[in-house]
Amino acid sequence: MGKQKKLSRMETRRGNMKKILVRGPALSRSGYGEQTRFALRALRAHQDRFDIYLIPVGWGQTGWIYEDTEERRWIDSLIAKTFAHSQNNGQYDISLQVTIPNEFEKLAPVNIGYTAGIETTRVAPVWIEKSYLMDKIIVVSNHSKEVFEKTVYSITAEETPRIVSHPPKDVPIAREFKCAIPIEAVNYCVRDIKPKPIDLKLDYDFNFLTMAQWSPRKNLENTISWFMEEFANDEVGLVAKVSIKNNSNLDSYHTYDGLQNLVRSYPERKCKVYMLHGDMTEEEMAGMYASPKIKALVNIAHGEGFGLPMFEAACNSLPVVAPSWSGQNDFLYAPEKDKNKSNKKTKMRPHFANVDYVLQPIQESAIWDGVIERDSMWCFPHKGSYKQALRNVYVNYGSYKKKAEKLKKYVIKNFTEEKQYKQFADFIIPEETVEIDEWLDNLDVQEIA
Repeated sequence: MGKQKKLSRMETRRGNMKKILVRGPALSRSGYGEQTRFALRALRAHQDRFDIYLIPVGWGQTGWIYEDTEERRWIDSLIAKTFAHSQNNGQYDISLQVTIPNEFEKLAPVNIGYTAGIETTRVAPVWIEKSYLMDKIIVVSNHSKEVFEKTVYSITAEETPRIVSHPPKDVPIAREFKCAIPIEAVNYCVRDIKPKPIDLKLDYDFNFLTMAQWSPRKNLENTISWFMEEFANDEVGLVAKVSIKNNSNLDSYHTYDGLQNLVRSYPERKCKVYMLHGDMTEEEMAGMYASPKIKALVNIAHGEGFGLPMFEAACNSLPVVAPSWSGQNDFLYAPEKDKNKSNKKTKMRPHFANVDYVLQPIQESAIWDGVIERDSMWCFPHKGSYKQALRNVYVNYGSYKKKAEKLKKYVIKNFTEEKQYKQFADFIIPEETVEIDEWLDNLDVQEIA
């Protein structure tokens, strides 16, 4: 007689694949371009559920990727496949729209918006209005999710109703106006990219790195000016990977002129500022992070939807200087035991050089009707705290490097492709599972002569 056993396993209940139309800047060198490619990779990792189609769109005046890679060829095949499908009046089951919510629209029976979200304390009323066209919304950070969910406006009960954020006490209110659509935050994942060594031709051995598209949100002028003030008498460099609109030659000239105007204000200084402009492959970017002369990344932007350069720095054990505000909080903290308490419980603690800040109304120059609202706030890093953080990293580099190495281990373990892609795919179409119990009882095993 055989021994009684219980075998339990999880089987995927597979149905027909769903035709999903992705519309986004899949070939753009931009944050939303990388976001679109992340979505495509996640869907590709779960092709048992998704039949993928793609409509590529532009993103502002940013450039397009041009490298001949397997992924680029696959993206091109999706575009051709979609064109052929549309020529035959083909329909879709789901649309995935990678853009700001202002551009959400109904394209299929089920519609999902995928947006970086917002860097401020409040989303625009039109975002809430457009959210009702979607069945679900995916954002890139918990900051974006919380702001989307917590933003509430009021619709007045006046003869001509208005949407107001802070209604006067004497104005009757008809109802609240807020997002009621399911929202999920899905972070980016760690990618295994082999660094390609690059020679940046830097004069000093200790250099900070900053990466930004020059705009009011990125706070680039203060990033550079305050650096020069702090290291006026030190042999320290700052590499600025910066552009205004794209990576064209004309953009390079304008960016260089803007940086020249900044550095001219500090003629008597030892520190140096370098401009890095132009297209770089993922391998070259990884090589830059791994350069022995690049010691830390700085970002004192007023807010980030996610903060991909900071995430990439964390993946490469590069110390980060930044405020603890917005998207980067999802990955710049790691669990650490409290050495001063007997219970030795772990707590999420900052593994970066934290810059103090204050929340204040956005600048007039940053107002973007329908996106960045006049009555919203974002972070204003303190000048003194930023300069002190830079100095601390420079003087106590070994300590910050150890923290960065611990953070890298945490990020690599918890932000895997498998985990992040599955979370993304499961929110679009939940993977149904069923537990099957099999009992093998009274099994006779006989030898056949």
